[in-house]
Amino acid sequence: MRGVLEIIDTAFPGRAAFDVAVSRALLREVATGKRPETLRLYRPDDVVAFSTTDLRRPGFPHAVSAARGAGFDAALRLAGGAAAVFSTGSIAFAWCTPESDERAGIRARFARTAEWVATALRRLGVDARIGEVPGAYCPGDWSVNARAVRKLMGVGQRVVRGAAHTGGVIVVGGSDRVRAVLEPVYAALGFPFDPETAGAIEDEVGPLPIDAVRDALLAELAGERELRTGALDAAVLEQAARFEDSHRIPAG
Repeated sequence: MRGVLEIIDTAFPGRAAFDVAVSRALLREVATGKRPETLRLYRPDDVVAFSTTDLRRPGFPHAVSAARGAGFDAALRLAGGAAAVFSTGSIAFAWCTPESDERAGIRARFARTAEWVATALRRLGVDARIGEVPGAYCPGDWSVNARAVRKLMGVGQRVVRGAAHTGGVIVVGGSDRVRAVLEPVYAALGFPFDPETAGAIEDEVGPLPIDAVRDALLAELAGERELRTGALDAAVLEQAARFEDSHRIPAG
């Protein structure tokens, strides 16, 4: 019998911190057994998601100002080691899985997620590969890139007792906007960044509707899972409201 995977596509434009808090609330609900395994797969707003590591950098206030000056909001991300860009030209995912030993499966979850995304992108005609691109933003071994030269997807994890959250972003279009915001942000943080490493799916295969990429991602999962459309109930939204302030970056 194929396991059930609940799919949610709800987004919260204009509420960057709340959007992160919703994924955190879903993680808690899955950890306590109140929800099944859940994948939030949605179109995000224009946001630079900063990490707690970024928060400790001397240039953090300038990085936030640079992000907002480029038309992006700012929030503290749920997982990951450095600033990442979410945009209306991308697809975000937050995959919350129940785990009996959440730490033991970290590598396997990264591998599964990277292979899922890479396989879907290959079916769309992208020469998608798994691995870090030197000079890329938020570098990681489980990023998905095109031709080993341009990063298309970044991923991070957060674990709590009983569950794990594997989340990230896939850039479909608008790589010029990604580069434009990341250059001043990474300069302010003092991190290396080669703008030529920031890519998008459309740079590889031409324009594609975001829904076409989302459909390809879901098709990869449908072969092995029973996909069910889910919704965010009042309990999740109330819990997210309690978490929201911890992901908010004040204007200033």
